[in-house]
Order: sequence, then structure tokens, then C-alpha cells
Amino acid sequence: MTRLAELSSLIRSKNAGPFVLTFDIMFPDEESYGRVKRSGLLNAAHFAELFRLPPEQVRFFVCDNARAFKFSIPRPLTQGDLADGDLHGGQQFIPLMDIDIP
Repeated sequence: MTRLAELSSLIRSKNAGPFVLTFDIMFPDEESYGRVKRSGLLNAAHFAELFRLPPEQVRFFVCDNARAFKFSIPRPLTQGDLADGDLHGGQQFIPLMDIDIP
């Protein structure tokens, strides 16, 4: 098993407007990307489980030409809400790092 963070070249989260968070997972080469894609572990259902959401709230994209996966979800709080502890959405990717890839 290898952690997703070790196979990818970039794992990030960011705002996609004030109501949506988007997550990007990119890979440095075809071998790493193919290994993760073949594992089937990056999918809307797994992402929903990690972020405690109903699967229908997860938008999931596979981008073969960019060797990347992309997920988008509703922000738990609107950007700028008084209780929003991550104004830019840049700290939400952490649970993805430890996904074990066979």
C-alpha cells in the first residue's frame, strides 16, 4: 500500500465561488495516475464517505489528459460566514492524503 500523497504531485482544495469547494488530485506520470485510477478508490462514494456527505452532493471528474481527478462539493458554510474557519477552502484536502492505494 502507498499513500495517495506519495503518488500524487498535487493534492489541493480551494473555493469555486462562495458556495462550492473543489479538490484537485494530479499526478506526475502515467504510471502513478494509472495505478490510482485502476484501484477505483477515487470515486464519488468514497469521497462522500470521507467528507460525510450524501454521494449525490459530490461532483466527480476524471481528467485523463491532465492525469487528474477533480471533486466538487457544497461548502459546509458560505465563504465569509462568521463561523468559516477556512476562508479560501485551502485546508480541506487533508483527508485525501492518507488514502491507501494498493
